[in-house]
Amino acid sequence: MGSDPRPDRPSPKTGRHRTIIEPFKIKVVEPLALRTPEQRALNLKRAGYNLFLVPAGEVTFDFLTDSGTTAMSAAQWGAMMVADESYAGSQSFERFERVVRAVTGFQHVIPTHQGRAAERLLFSVLLQPGMKVPSNNHFDTTRANIEQLGAEAVDLVIAEGRDPADLHPFKGNIDLARLERFCSENRGRIPLGMLTITNNTGGGQPVSLANVRGAAEVYRRHGIPFLLDACRFAENSYFVKLREPGRSLSSAREIALETFAQADGCLMSAKKDGLSNIGGFIALREDRWLDRLRSQLILTEGFPTYGGLAARDLEALAVGLEEVLDERYLEYRLATARYMAEGMNRLGIPTVQPPGGHAVYIDVKAFLPHIPPHEFPGQALVCELYRREGVRSCEIGSAMFGKFTAGKFIPAAMELVRLAFPRRSYTQSHFDYVLEGLASLADERTSIRGMRLSYEPPYLRHFTARFEPLGPAESTP
Repeated sequence: MGSDPRPDRPSPKTGRHRTIIEPFKIKVVEPLALRTPEQRALNLKRAGYNLFLVPAGEVTFDFLTDSGTTAMSAAQWGAMMVADESYAGSQSFERFERVVRAVTGFQHVIPTHQGRAAERLLFSVLLQPGMKVPSNNHFDTTRANIEQLGAEAVDLVIAEGRDPADLHPFKGNIDLARLERFCSENRGRIPLGMLTITNNTGGGQPVSLANVRGAAEVYRRHGIPFLLDACRFAENSYFVKLREPGRSLSSAREIALETFAQADGCLMSAKKDGLSNIGGFIALREDRWLDRLRSQLILTEGFPTYGGLAARDLEALAVGLEEVLDERYLEYRLATARYMAEGMNRLGIPTVQPPGGHAVYIDVKAFLPHIPPHEFPGQALVCELYRREGVRSCEIGSAMFGKFTAGKFIPAAMELVRLAFPRRSYTQSHFDYVLEGLASLADERTSIRGMRLSYEPPYLRHFTARFEPLGPAESTP
């Protein structure tokens, strides 16, 4: 992914800077869907200008999400072949449980079919209407699972985390002073506190180990259980190794264990840093919620030793949670996002700085200042990216988080478009091809028009909403 002497790239022992290569070779291939811009324009219209509703077979470069889109390794596929599909007490669960315990240090492991199932399970046991759950930033499914129970998801990320151009190395940090005040002012209404690593909503930005420790101290002082949303724990750990003073000699595995040691538990979508296509879990240090969680698990997901997963998925996860801590892989993973961000910046496309680990986030406010938030500039951009280049990406702005209150539109704090990169799936030539195409989009940005909502569901609007493009006469100058 290019040669680069920056601090985010450790120097090889030889002292020479060499190109970071994909640390794997390709064994199975899949054809790319090559469509014309005219065909893609028709696909957009059929899908109501919502990229979630465009068939995957019509997408050339699928950067919609890094969740569940991993290319699994030969070791993972091999492990799946020896899975024990027993309904209860599966040996595959025992292997999965051992790995989760070793990676996190948590004793009690509850498998679920994905991260939002873990969220629904945990929150249904702990939350009641009127309660509040603080975090740096809650992502979309977390927020929705909290709010549909009548509770409030509260974001307390540091000020630098709300500025796309700020170069703070840990923009995912929670504001400890605000957290202290929040906990003091809401005694008895906070059933748990959270921290998301890395902070997806805020641009895939990492959280420092010092900040995790500081948050733990605040929560502990107020008697509030502390859980990590740990779906990208390995990427966060490697950022700590590269950026936090005094941590360069620690391994990613050591940093991960130290991070988990600050918390009372975690919930995880293992479709990210579990390097698998499905799966998640809740892991806890103590057993105080265990009986209620397992009862709900049996009612809605499955027996406690499979939790809605096939045993072969548990086997793949057990291998993936080990492979993800390989620092050669993590170096390549972070280099991919950095390479794309720097390439886009050279074209005049502003991105959240510094680059995160799993995605590049375009700062749409800066890129399309002529489109106001109520015309959903991020949604307009994801449609144009697809029409021109066959790139499917995800709006993280007012289409996802904007609200209509008393007839007034309240926009999202930031207008972002995320290009999330599936793990181990695309090569540097794919990324170079995309960058070449983005040059003309950057030159012709002022021709992009806003959009209006034509349909929205009550929850998680961005998944199934439909839009219509505004004509030139309708757009705000």
